[in-house]
Formats: sequence, structure tokens, C-alpha cells
Amino acid sequence: MPLRDRIAALAARGNGEFTKPDRALFDEFKSALNKGEIRAAERDGDGTWLANAWVKQGILVGFRMGQLTDMSASTHLRFFDKDSYPARPTSIEDNVRIVPGGSSVRDGAYVAPGVVCMPPMFINVGAYVDEGTMIDSHALVGSCAQIGKRVHLSAAAQIGGVLEPVGAVPVVIEDDVLVGGGCGVYEGTIVRERAVLAAGTILTGSTPVYDLAREKIYQRTVDAPLEIPAGAVVVPGSRTVRGELGVAWGLSLYAPVIVKYRDQKTERAVQLEDYLR
Repeated sequence: MPLRDRIAALAARGNGEFTKPDRALFDEFKSALNKGEIRAAERDGDGTWLANAWVKQGILVGFRMGQLTDMSASTHLRFFDKDSYPARPTSIEDNVRIVPGGSSVRDGAYVAPGVVCMPPMFINVGAYVDEGTMIDSHALVGSCAQIGKRVHLSAAAQIGGVLEPVGAVPVVIEDDVLVGGGCGVYEGTIVRERAVLAAGTILTGSTPVYDLAREKIYQRTVDAPLEIPAGAVVVPGSRTVRGELGVAWGLSLYAPVIVKYRDQKTERAVQLEDYLR
């Protein structure tokens, strides 16, 4: 029986007792996640991102199955977590550069060859981080987040994930995207290839994005997540609060703004990132 069907059957059993064969099945599933053979979301031929609900169900089974255990590195460095999700085993053969200083990758995450991890950073279960990406200091890759090739997640960037509901597409950062320092991308937002998020940009499901270059407004709908177009350069901005009090008090609300699309000047600035790898 295919892994997908066996995991779906295990997830459908609820919160009963789990047996040794159940744990062996989960370990097989987690190994496939670690190798990138399965993933929480995938892009189809039309460019649409679709969640693999059965993969997310399998991840949730792991939390139900796990028992709280002592994972402490020493008496002064204490950790307590589910035994089903320890730190991901790594070796020099993985060809992943993990700079000393307190980074952690949770088991069940795929980290491709050529990825650079600057300390301290964290990659959560179900995440997929593709080749040549740099994850800078204090950056977070949330559960099930999908990170493309040659992405730079700058210092303190927060990439949220979406584990539940299982049918929801997680946060997606496509190839060659630059995410500036202190950015936050949450609630299933999709950032298309080669986009640039200036430092401090926050994107959520309830955040409208104003495109000055194309004179459009992008926002999440009932049927589709917020999407940032390919090559867009997004900066933090603001818009005036309407109404008598808003005007009287001079209030404004945060509003991310697309000021342009990538050009030669942007390319030269982004090229500097290559020297850090």
C-alpha cells in the first residue's frame, strides 16, 4: 500500500494507542520528509500551489504519537519536547553549512544541499528549504513553509507556516526572493519568484498590498491567498485613516507598497548577497 494511504489510515484512527508498527510507519514518513521525497505543498504545471493534506495529517499524527521527553544537551541547557520530533540528524554528507552558534532544524524538515544556516536560526517540521538558500541569524522558517532556491532570508525574518487546517496552503517563498531584515510573511501568503521584500515589510492574510507600478491592490480572497507578483519590490508604507477622528488625530495604517519591479539597480544590490555564501 502506498505511503500516502497508510498515513491517511493512521491519521483516521484518532487518538488511540499507537503500536510499534505505527511508530515505524511514522519514522518512514518522517524520513521521506527529511529527504524531500514528499512535501506539504507543491506547485502544479499552471503555477498554482496546492497543499498535500495527507502530508500535513502525517505531521499532526506525529504530535499525537509523541511523548514528552528530556532532550537536554546538558544540565545547563535543557529541552523538553515530543520524542517524535527531535533535532533533525545531519552530517557533513548533507552538504549543508550550519555555522556554529545555536541553530536548530527539527526532524521532518527538508534542507537541500548548499543551504547556509547562520546562527541562531530555526527550521520547523514540514518545512522545505531548497538549494542555495541562506537563512540568516534569528530567522525562522515555520512548519510546512516552502522556501525556494537561492532565497535569502535576512536577519530576524519570520516566515510563518500553516499546519492547520490541513487543506490550507502554507507560506511559500519562491526562487530567488530576497526577504529583508525583520520581515514577516504569514497566513499562507505566496511570494512569487525574484520578488524583493524591503526590511520591515509585514505580509498577512488581512494585509492589502498596494501596487503603484501597476495601479492594483492585492489581497486574500475566500478562494485564494495573498500573492506578491514575481519581481515586485515591496516596501513598508502607510495609508491615511478615513473618518473625522482619523483625520483629526492624523492617524495612518500600515500598508505594504510595491514601488517598482526588479531592474538593473535592484539586480546589482541583490548580487552582493552571493558573496556571503
